Amino acid sequence: MKDILAFVMAGGRGERLMPLTRDRTKPAVPFGGIYRLIDLPLSNCINSQIYKIIVLPQYKSQSLNDHLEDGWNIFNQKLGHFLKIVPPQQRIGLDWYRGTADSIRQNLYLLERYKPSHVLILSGDHIYKMDYSLFHRYHMANKADVTISLLEVGTELAHQFGVAEVDEEFRILGFQEKPKEDPKTIPGDPNHVLASMGIYLFQTETLVEILRSGSEDDFGHDIIPQLVDSHRIYAYPYRKQNQIEDYIYVTLEDGERKLQLESHTRDSGYWRDVGNLDAYWNANMDLTGVDPYFNLYGRKWPIHTYQAAVPPAKFVFATERPQGYRVGKALDSLVAPGCIVSGVVRNSVLAYNVIVRSWATVDESVIMDGVVIGRHCKIKKAIIDKENVIPPNTEIGYNPSEDRKNFSVTSRGIVAVPKGYFRGEE
Repeated sequence: MKDILAFVMAGGRGERLMPLTRDRTKPAVPFGGIYRLIDLPLSNCINSQIYKIIVLPQYKSQSLNDHLEDGWNIFNQKLGHFLKIVPPQQRIGLDWYRGTADSIRQNLYLLERYKPSHVLILSGDHIYKMDYSLFHRYHMANKADVTISLLEVGTELAHQFGVAEVDEEFRILGFQEKPKEDPKTIPGDPNHVLASMGIYLFQTETLVEILRSGSEDDFGHDIIPQLVDSHRIYAYPYRKQNQIEDYIYVTLEDGERKLQLESHTRDSGYWRDVGNLDAYWNANMDLTGVDPYFNLYGRKWPIHTYQAAVPPAKFVFATERPQGYRVGKALDSLVAPGCIVSGVVRNSVLAYNVIVRSWATVDESVIMDGVVIGRHCKIKKAIIDKENVIPPNTEIGYNPSEDRKNFSVTSRGIVAVPKGYFRGEE
């Protein structure tokens, strides 16, 4: 895969993820306790043996830049490997990046410098595992000019996506943008459509020709629909084609947990665009449970990230009179290093250095770095950003009308507490 150059789009404002994106770009939003969203596509690149990567940031990118500099300095330049951060530089005008296509157009000089045979274009804020080498092999087998990865979803969800119309060989014939009725289904499968994932593989010559001959800003909305009659554009059916062999933990009939090699289609068929707070909360909850929908514990497809230098998590069991026992435990949860748990945590994700004080309960929540949850607090279905010291006896997630007075509350009742809202002392 040495002739592939990957561009990772990392400039999203993430307005529907507010307040999590108040001070950070969307790809820098924490995920799964120790990761950032951008770690997923970057890890897919490394695991697919793609070692030439350019990240294109734009809005509020300092947190993202710090993370990449601290955690992704793993490339050997002597072998021609690199990860470069390339913000807008106004090389061809006075604009910032106006869209996916425009961001590549403004950096065509990088294609001239590195001369890749193919260009892989990725979003920096989607959650999934994908072997891009299989994607490339499919592209080459079809002698395609462009190949687009598409997700098979039910027809009832077609109105949420751009939908590709394909023939029986999965050559793309047209696009429907969020069709409200009669979406074009997969040939031979009237119950599913192919929805765009925003993942593109271009022959470099084709990409350069397209970008130099036009001024369109976006691939999905503008460029791809114009090319279906003049170029060979193919759909890559993600769930059917993307198979990843990995060592994963499985539960046997007697309840025993065992590590074994499987082609785990459950993980390799998973894809989430965490476009809003509900989707973000769902994706984190998908990590919990005995057999999670998205498994971080595979041995052959690791998720790389920055690892903080903090001690192991600690769970406290002790007696304290007159209030009695305090029991620190976490059930069906992910608990990052540095955490100290004296209360009870269930079905939750705790990032680095979270403290859950005695007799507090945390249920179905995402708690970010360094948050302190005071004694006797009750937290449920919440997303709590960092730099919060929550006073004792505080309740969040139990009274939506009260929560809405101070916080964002989604239609599903997920409460989002912004960074630094609670300024109490430990």
